Amino acid sequence: MNCEDYREAITADPSFDGGAGHLAECAACKAYRREMQALDEQIKRALALDVPGLRMPDLPEIQMDNVVAVARRRLSPPTWLAMAATIVVAALIGIRFIGTDIQYETLGEEILAHLDNEQAALQVTDVAVTDEQLNAVVPGDVARLDRSAGLITYAQSCPIRGHQVPHLVIQGEYGPITILLMPEETVTEAESIRGDNVNGVILPVGKGSIAIIGGSRERLDRVQQRVLESVTWST
Repeated sequence: MNCEDYREAITADPSFDGGAGHLAECAACKAYRREMQALDEQIKRALALDVPGLRMPDLPEIQMDNVVAVARRRLSPPTWLAMAATIVVAALIGIRFIGTDIQYETLGEEILAHLDNEQAALQVTDVAVTDEQLNAVVPGDVARLDRSAGLITYAQSCPIRGHQVPHLVIQGEYGPITILLMPEETVTEAESIRGDNVNGVILPVGKGSIAIIGGSRERLDRVQQRVLESVTWST
């Protein structure tokens, strides 16, 4: 089971435990599973809330002479589970897309906001993503990528400025380092990124750009050249 299949299964059913073997090797999916289970608990608590003052509206009197009797059918447990799963998926989609219409003044601000919502990606681990997952996130028509930049432990496609871009994480000297490959975002010169306990840079690369963000102690100049040498745009 690859990351995409596992995440699809755990999103539909947070209690899914058929990917134990995958979880043993993938710290990112293990974190994603915790996130989905926490979300599931939040939804259960929200649905159980007793809202003070909430009352059903008065309904008009029903003329029983015009009512046609229909057969009653009790929903089976699997049906209820399917309905619950639908609620979870709908809530997840809503949470994932809340704020996608927010306009940021700079590319750096949008990148920092995105990283705040992707904390699960910043796991300290020595388990690399599979070639299958990496190739799915960085397809050949976007870029050619080798692993010389460092140990790649996270790879997902994420929205930046209305485009799906490869979001990668490598392990640095002091912790995880985020790399965003943005072939459609042009910058004329290197731009610094500063946030709470993080520092980064957006580098012009051909017609696009690459963002590299790490912890405040991380010496990004030591990894910049390796990252640039590992990426070649396909167009």
